[in-house]
Amino acid sequence: MNLEEQVEYLMQGADYGDDEVYQAMRKELTERLANSIKTGKPLKVYCGYDPTSSDLHLGHTITMRKLRAFQDLGHDVTFLIGTFTARIGDPDKDKARPVSTDEQVRENATTYAQQAFRILNPEKTTIAYNSDWLAPVTFEELFKMASIFTVQQFLARDNFHKRITEGTPIYLHEFFYALMQAYDAHHLDCDVQLGGTDQLFNLMAARKLMQYYGQKGNIPITFPLLPGTDGELKMSKSLGNYIPINTDAADMFGKVMSVPDKVMPLYATLTTNWLPDEVASFKQGLSDGSMHPRDAKMKLARRITELFYGETEAQAAQDRFVETFQKKNQPDKIPEYKAGLEENVAEIMLANNLAKSKGEVKRLIQQNGLKLNGQVVQAETDVPKPGDVLQVGKRHFLKIV
Repeated sequence: MNLEEQVEYLMQGADYGDDEVYQAMRKELTERLANSIKTGKPLKVYCGYDPTSSDLHLGHTITMRKLRAFQDLGHDVTFLIGTFTARIGDPDKDKARPVSTDEQVRENATTYAQQAFRILNPEKTTIAYNSDWLAPVTFEELFKMASIFTVQQFLARDNFHKRITEGTPIYLHEFFYALMQAYDAHHLDCDVQLGGTDQLFNLMAARKLMQYYGQKGNIPITFPLLPGTDGELKMSKSLGNYIPINTDAADMFGKVMSVPDKVMPLYATLTTNWLPDEVASFKQGLSDGSMHPRDAKMKLARRITELFYGETEAQAAQDRFVETFQKKNQPDKIPEYKAGLEENVAEIMLANNLAKSKGEVKRLIQQNGLKLNGQVVQAETDVPKPGDVLQVGKRHFLKIV
């Protein structure tokens, strides 16, 4: 990759909620990458993960994929396990997080590195624990850090602002989280720090603290939070809408196939290792209709599963999904219909007396009563392919030939 291609790849999916900030961070990254290429000195890149539970899910892998991208381009990567910051937890919008015990945190941390190496190159990854340097921090050092931030800056954060409005208590120790995360960046003397968009305040605080200590400030790169299998709320084990990475190929494939069509572009951007032109092609195919949403989701599920389990297991998972879910409850003998080249679902149903009008077809679709190969049909204009099986309700099937 040339310099511009590297920047495009590394910034793919980045979001700051402000285009000016995006352009500023992109410019800084371009400059540091150019200097790295010139001097042969790799950038220092890290992301922190608080071991608040024992398992990682697909949402956690967004930043890991980007760490791997930096690795593949020759940069130094640190996978930071927040054994100290997890004791407090990043402040929530609803209430203070319960303070975890050291024993709980250590127990969860034991599995993190092992799971991370499903994505990262273990020979090129530094594993670090922030309790090593945060535990010895003195009150004097804490005073110095606290002196460069105002209470107003913290209270303006969404998570605190919402709780003030609702009269929910905010505890003093919750302010320390951003300071501790900022100190991580200072200690590691990083060039680039990755995180979710919900971490932007903390990453910017790290940038400010590093500059206070006379260092070149970090370049924060933040990414949207991944919606769960419901397509609405962020992926979370507690909400039950998560896709674990410590599972098996069939389970992962099936769960990706269950996500709503509308989030496929975001999944393609954030959870695969597709290059920008591949992601653009995927999105274009969905946008102009040249790729059926069902086929697109199959391609997406296959790619995500391959990244964790390899081609053989991914293919087996796909075959099993088709056999188990797309062909379940189908009768042994299914009526066949030779459809025209551009004949759509509505036209086929009317031609075979499976509906009395296009209005009835639309109502069936709105009620999720129409499926093609086991997947809910999204529009009456969908055009089936030879071999596809159209299902109307629970009992009526039609095979396209």
